[in-house]
Amino acid sequence: MRLAIVVPTLNEERALSAYLARAKDEADQLIISDGGSTDRTLDIAREMGATIVAGSPGRGVQLNRGAAAAVGADILLFLHADTVLPPGSGDVIRKAIDNGAAGGAFFVRFDADRPLFRLGNRIVNLRTRLTKRPLGDQAQFVRRDVFESLSGYRDWPILEDLDFAGRLNRAHGLALLPGPAVTAARRFVEGGIAKTIATNWLIWLLFALGVSPERLARLYRHIR
Repeated sequence: MRLAIVVPTLNEERALSAYLARAKDEADQLIISDGGSTDRTLDIAREMGATIVAGSPGRGVQLNRGAAAAVGADILLFLHADTVLPPGSGDVIRKAIDNGAAGGAFFVRFDADRPLFRLGNRIVNLRTRLTKRPLGDQAQFVRRDVFESLSGYRDWPILEDLDFAGRLNRAHGLALLPGPAVTAARRFVEGGIAKTIATNWLIWLLFALGVSPERLARLYRHIR
């Protein structure tokens, strides 16, 4: 089974320099779906031999655009530029799909080794076990035919990953793989750990209460 990894980017030269080689090692095809980078993101992608597709920004639309470029891929893996896959993850995903999984994601670990982040690891992974809604920084993967049957990601400015995981789980269930995928803690460090966590939970709560992603995106920008 051919595995394509889709990485949405917007000025991610630092992350790609550090992490893109690992993704290339795990994939049959590596696709960078860019939203208008003005730094060296695309140069680095070309040097790595990635397929590049470009267009308007927005994570949902970029992920769908990358998936459309994954010609011949049986499995799609959607990877944030600052998330590192565990070694051997390509084979682990293929085995999970071969055993009947329609899709899934990895448990996660932050790349900062501090007590608050170790606690954060446990909270995120517990939430993932209880809700079966792993987020985009947990390396969501899915069979190509299942992705198409679900019409891909919503063209939303925020929470497209939460929505997709929910639809995948309701329709087919999903596999949670141990990994872990290691994701950057930079947003929590730059924005403040407590404030960032509180903002995330507030947005998820409002979404559950029916507030639209468009309104939530404006709130997120205002809080940040």
